[in-house]
Amino acid sequence: MIRTKAGVPRRPLRRALALGLPTVWGAVAITYKLGCPLARQSGLEARVATSAVFFVVGTGLILHVRHALLRELRQARQVAGAAQSALLRPLPPRIDGLDVAAAQLSADRGATIGGDLYEAVATEHGVRVVMGDARGHGLAAIGTAAAVLGSFREAVHDEAGLDGVLRRLERALARHLREQARAEHPSAGPEPDHPAAEEFVTVLLLEIRRDGEVHALNCGHPWPYLISGTQVEPLARADPLPPLGAFPLPSDLAPAHRGRLLPGEALVLHTDGAEDARDSRGRFFPLSRALADAVRDRPSAGPQVVLGSVFTALLRHTGGAPSDDVALLVLRNDRTAGCVSGVPPGTARAATTDPQPTNHL
Repeated sequence: MIRTKAGVPRRPLRRALALGLPTVWGAVAITYKLGCPLARQSGLEARVATSAVFFVVGTGLILHVRHALLRELRQARQVAGAAQSALLRPLPPRIDGLDVAAAQLSADRGATIGGDLYEAVATEHGVRVVMGDARGHGLAAIGTAAAVLGSFREAVHDEAGLDGVLRRLERALARHLREQARAEHPSAGPEPDHPAAEEFVTVLLLEIRRDGEVHALNCGHPWPYLISGTQVEPLARADPLPPLGAFPLPSDLAPAHRGRLLPGEALVLHTDGAEDARDSRGRFFPLSRALADAVRDRPSAGPQVVLGSVFTALLRHTGGAPSDDVALLVLRNDRTAGCVSGVPPGTARAATTDPQPTNHL
């Protein structure tokens, strides 16, 4: 008797069935051919009977194989779902006064996760957010995304400034690339000279404080869009730093002040797969226009509504088959106006936004 824990499949029994059933079907066909007198006759009735027997045997084998493949597919999807929950954990609908919605679409058919990454965490310093895009897409970039996300989830609580968080991400990425290089080229020694020169990840870090102040560090990632009423504009236009892993971070790494997120306003973070998606005629997806369409008749639309509208437009634009992974994260300030340090709505942005930032992040 095979004893197993509840819910654990009996693998030896399944393997025996997987091998036994085809053997039984084959034995039936051979027994009929060798032992049945009808099978050795050449008349029409004998041929019809023989054909019927082998048709039943063939059908049984096909159905058995189909059942086995469907079972393996279900198991693979369960594993992928568990991996997705561990890597890109579902974000809560509300984080410290911010309404949140996020979704990711993998370019690899059948894959539920890819190289895009995002996370939002409430800390004593404010809500800290990361959006990133590992080089490549689909399954090949999952390891890089996991290394960066794991480091971010720890660093946001330990580091007082965003610069410290970013340096932690850089060290975690470097360790991951060294381990990856050792696994791929074990003969190169414990410390390869060039672990993975072509591997990098774009990273955008945001810190949204209780008063709505937004601070940012950007390493090669697209700037998010700011939705204010029915107006859609980039949060910043400054050139970002190079992607993480491509070059060492500069010694002077000060987060840039990017104004204030007022009550009712939203930030839409995205990966470059959204704006680089093309239709059958080679035209890029107009993300800013899709965002404007989402809020044109609904200025107070929630993040889920905006997210659903944009993804619907993107899938329609690409014919349901985007060529790169796409991730979107929407954060809407649902705090009361009094939380913005007593500044009246409509005047806080003009009073706090720096038109000429002193750094280029």
